[in-house]
Amino acid sequence: MQTLSEAGGSAVQEIEATGAKIAAAREAIGEVIYGQEAVIDQTLVTVLAGGHALLVGVPGLAKTLLVHTMGHVLGLDDKRVQFTPDLMPADILGSEVLEESDQGHRSFRFIKGPVFCQLLMADEINRASPRTQSALLQAMQEKQVTVAGVRYELPAPFHVLATQNPLEQEGTYPLPEAQLDRFLMQIDVNYPDLESERRMLLSTTGETVAQARGAMTVEDLMAAQRLVRRVPVGEKVVNAILELVRAARPEEGASDEVERHVAWGPGPRASQALMLSLAAPVLRHRMALNFSARAEGVTVSGVIDRLCRNLG
Repeated sequence: MQTLSEAGGSAVQEIEATGAKIAAAREAIGEVIYGQEAVIDQTLVTVLAGGHALLVGVPGLAKTLLVHTMGHVLGLDDKRVQFTPDLMPADILGSEVLEESDQGHRSFRFIKGPVFCQLLMADEINRASPRTQSALLQAMQEKQVTVAGVRYELPAPFHVLATQNPLEQEGTYPLPEAQLDRFLMQIDVNYPDLESERRMLLSTTGETVAQARGAMTVEDLMAAQRLVRRVPVGEKVVNAILELVRAARPEEGASDEVERHVAWGPGPRASQALMLSLAAPVLRHRMALNFSARAEGVTVSGVIDRLCRNLG
């Protein structure tokens, strides 16, 4: 039997070895994606925590390329669905087809859709109707889908990295609140800085283009995910998480600002996500401002910042 010190030493070694693999994965992604270090870090955190991410930004900021690159670097089986207004749930989940054997027997056979993968890229998810968007609800929460009354397990691990265009753009639909809540993080993708954009310009217009290289295997990733959930969380941290989430709810006797400006606040999934992740990306899509707040120029990010400062 290991002594306590020996067990502690082995845990430290495991954490260091996992950290080295994650650093290599981050470097490999950075060889293809320029000037988006915070976005890369938050997306990696999402996957390591076993969750899904919503990447929000205008077209042309390499959101789709980031997801494809991550799939290759992490050794995941990735598939892409381009969300359009005429996309149907069966185009994502799959459907049953009627087949007839040589003997004349007829039976239904289920043909799996693209959701049966380890990393699903839901590209421009808010360009499909809410009905089609909702086809992912069960998959994202339960890691399985139900078609014609039969449940089918999805591969492990299973992650959805969705890209979304700003709602102000033409031809977009707002995501249902129930689906927004299933994303661990909303990651805002902004324009790169000058030097990063210069580097991107020169590297993507020549004869050769940088290609993603593998840095981790699926087994490495799943081991890292298990390690993340084994790391103990102190009671003070748990209390701070509960205090922050509950303070963001107008119904919980929150601050005057929250009661005046927040239409609805984060649910229990936000507390769970905060145990594994970061405050701003976890909360910004789980809160909605009322008309009065928008008229006064109040932003969700500003409310979250003030709530975090009040914790001190």
